[in-house]
Amino acid sequence: MLLLALLTLGNLPGGAQGRVECSTINSRILKSSVRYCAFLPSGYDAPSTQKGGPPRGGRSYPVLYYLHGLGDNERSLVNSGGFQLIQDLREQGKIGDFLIVTPEGGRTFYINSRDGRTPFSDFFLSEFIPYIEHHYRIRAQRSTRGIMGISMGGYGALRFAFAFPRLFGSVSAQSAALMPESPKGLEVAMNSGIRQAGLLGDVFGNPIDVAFWKLNSPFALARKNAADISKLRIYFDCGTEDEYGFDRGAVALHEELNKEKIKHEFHLYSGGHNLVFFLQHLGESVEFHSRVFEGAR
Repeated sequence: MLLLALLTLGNLPGGAQGRVECSTINSRILKSSVRYCAFLPSGYDAPSTQKGGPPRGGRSYPVLYYLHGLGDNERSLVNSGGFQLIQDLREQGKIGDFLIVTPEGGRTFYINSRDGRTPFSDFFLSEFIPYIEHHYRIRAQRSTRGIMGISMGGYGALRFAFAFPRLFGSVSAQSAALMPESPKGLEVAMNSGIRQAGLLGDVFGNPIDVAFWKLNSPFALARKNAADISKLRIYFDCGTEDEYGFDRGAVALHEELNKEKIKHEFHLYSGGHNLVFFLQHLGESVEFHSRVFEGAR
């Protein structure tokens, strides 16, 4: 059973009102329920519903999967003001119409946990995406399927796109939780109590499983899957005063992609690892995906 809560955001200018559907999917893989929100553009309507299937009638839309950061949840775009910013971009004609879907990711970093207890990646790929693209009017193809995220979600977005580049047409990340250190270097950092390393300690274990680390590392995946990743549209940015030092990771990824001759768009902006930076540059990331979707028409 789906427990559906419908949140309609009002008072938007020019009749550009969108709506947000927040619901729950019961996962067989995770053996638990997972909350999510679907941000629907103003043109989306559902005149009738096919039993057990997507709404009939109306046009189909591209979809952008948004992965939230550590300590946040599926409502992060609403709670942060990000959804209002996206609505404003639509009103100004800077982006087209597409769905944005945000799953609840907890503290998983969006990967299968090392101990096997939380196979979030398997859930996302085998249950969540198929469910969303069956229950909403979505143009379910690579060129109209994008993924983005912030911080932990930025890591997750890059890892999904680089591990499964034939599934997504575009990927973007803001202040992604990227660490260029080797697993051994991270172990030293964790044992020293360094804040940024502690974020990954629970996910990769201590001591870190080196093979598991490489299996999920965007840096290693960029080398392994370079040919297919080169067909992706890639954007990422970070603040030069990032409190976790993720700007170093962003620069390292930029250099790795250059080494592999993988085209991408990368920006370092003034700012830290906070909501102010996120809202200042969310528009660039969303507009990037919108351009990719428009090009797929």
